[in-house]
Amino acid sequence: MSQPEQPGWRWGPFTFRLPFYHTKLYWQEALQGLIIAAATGLAIVPLMTSFFGLTFEEAVAVSLVHSTLIASALIVFGEPYAPGWITPALPLVLAFVLGTYEDPTLRFQAMTALSLDFALLLFVLGVSGLGKKFVIWLPDTLKAGIILGAAIAALKRVFIDDAERFLLQQPIATALACGVCLIFAFSIPMQRLKEKYRFFAILGALGLLPGFLLAAIIGPMVGEVTYDIQWGILIPPVDAAWAKVSPFAIGWPSMEMFLQGMPLALITYIILFGDLVTGNEVIREGLAVRNDEHIDINPTRSHLSLAIRNALMGLSAPFFPTQGALWTGVHVIILQRWKQGKATMDSLHSGLHSYYLMGLPILFVLLPLLTGLRPLLGIALSLTLVLTGFACAYVAMAIPKSNTSRGAVLLIGTGLAFFEPWIGLLFALAVTVLLVGWDRNTDPIPEED
Repeated sequence: MSQPEQPGWRWGPFTFRLPFYHTKLYWQEALQGLIIAAATGLAIVPLMTSFFGLTFEEAVAVSLVHSTLIASALIVFGEPYAPGWITPALPLVLAFVLGTYEDPTLRFQAMTALSLDFALLLFVLGVSGLGKKFVIWLPDTLKAGIILGAAIAALKRVFIDDAERFLLQQPIATALACGVCLIFAFSIPMQRLKEKYRFFAILGALGLLPGFLLAAIIGPMVGEVTYDIQWGILIPPVDAAWAKVSPFAIGWPSMEMFLQGMPLALITYIILFGDLVTGNEVIREGLAVRNDEHIDINPTRSHLSLAIRNALMGLSAPFFPTQGALWTGVHVIILQRWKQGKATMDSLHSGLHSYYLMGLPILFVLLPLLTGLRPLLGIALSLTLVLTGFACAYVAMAIPKSNTSRGAVLLIGTGLAFFEPWIGLLFALAVTVLLVGWDRNTDPIPEED
């Protein structure tokens, strides 16, 4: 007998689940979501104020739109993943947009072009079913090179391109945050301590929070952070932000922008597909324990929901690639509690809704939280990029099977990080074919339901 799925209102291939009606609130997930989302969800605010001509309040308004669209993946479309940015693509996007255009208006137009390119690609590959075939067809060396390119671009952004603007302004606090988070996330000696001592296991489960809080405490002591906390409620100026970012207000991208953005859309899709595979495998592992709930894994639905979200983002608050399928760390944390049984968490969807605060954008209107975080957002951005660079590097280096392939991966990654997207992609294809050949894995992806 098939197991029941969490109820909801069907519309087409999607399921709308109304928070508090179809799903329960779990305070454990909600508290984590409020704190950790506040620490990471606003990380692009310094970019929008430094390079895109927005005020702090306008940047918060744009982030509010992003957060609403991310939460819609769970509530409106019924996706079973903890959604987030396609973070590995962010440094490649920044290198292209900031390196190609000087004017903030043109930069937002480029972000619109990238978002709409990506939405079209998702729609076509999702409806046709060609997405899986495309990713299988790609050679492993090229995939690894793309991931390493994201790593190089991320570290280049932190330590070279924007070092004076962010890292060198708060070097001690940033180094502390990055060091602590790297140790708790990746350190082999720390992993042994987590297995042996519950204290370290609890700290490790908090993700980015310990390192970020340490920077928040030490920063004022060394004169790198000054707090100016204000009380009250902020009404984010969505209308003022719209006037500066939406193509309906600032004009539409040129055809040249759409064509220039397509290689990056393809690269981002390859990264995204890996996220979907990861999310599915974590769910399957959980279903081996939780046989009382059916979780619908539907690649077509996922492609279509991502296409709609990216199109809406490109038309209202373009900042690519903030509309992805998976926030891996959060997804794993929620699944771990769900696996403990129905008494702990009645439904995976309830846990996901709770972490995203049932879709309520609380953190974007609480002025004490926003102003308290404001001097720390540069640290949050550097932390996000450094962890992305480290994680992408070790994933990329594990893929190649020969020394020649490893060398080719380094060349490809460097080319993608430093060249324009079309040139970088052509260079990557040439290096792959001439040095390694078309070394594709014939079946790297598990079967979907």
